[in-house]
Amino acid sequence: MAGKRVAQSFPKYTLEPTGLSGFIHRFLALAPGRSSGVPLNPQFRNPPPGAVDPATYNDPITLPAADIAENPYWKRDSRRRYPQLSTVTQADAVALLEVGSAANPKYDLIGDAGTKQLVAAKDEGSKGLSVAFSRNTGLAKDVLGPGGMPPLPSGMFLTDGGQGSRSYNLNAEQSYDASYPCRNFT
Repeated sequence: MAGKRVAQSFPKYTLEPTGLSGFIHRFLALAPGRSSGVPLNPQFRNPPPGAVDPATYNDPITLPAADIAENPYWKRDSRRRYPQLSTVTQADAVALLEVGSAANPKYDLIGDAGTKQLVAAKDEGSKGLSVAFSRNTGLAKDVLGPGGMPPLPSGMFLTDGGQGSRSYNLNAEQSYDASYPCRNFT
């Protein structure tokens, strides 16, 4: 024997039409038990959602962080450390050639005479490298290599017939001797 089917009654969380419109809804609906989709609103909200004028909202301003003109993104971006560009102008190059650097000075720049010499080197450098080389022909003698050639890039050598690479020599115990049979695969 089949058991009795018990109709379960679930509470509805949506508004249902009542009166004449409810009767028409139940009569014409394909599924009269389906909810209308209008949620129950037990609270009266004043002002209702969407009624606040967005022009009345004041955006909080935090100066100077909110000033976009003076606080660009690349300055405040701490996740990326952008490379700091380094430039050497002709005035800097002439000053380095004439006076030297702090790590490798050509002269002892002591006191007032040293500052005068630095200022004079900067003034000469503002005229350009060609003027400095025409005035002092031995200016780049310390920088240039043998034969007046500029220095080679890092990792380049004048050995091995001037090819620019270091010759590779193996010790006798690290290489094969002449008795080892060598096959020519050409």
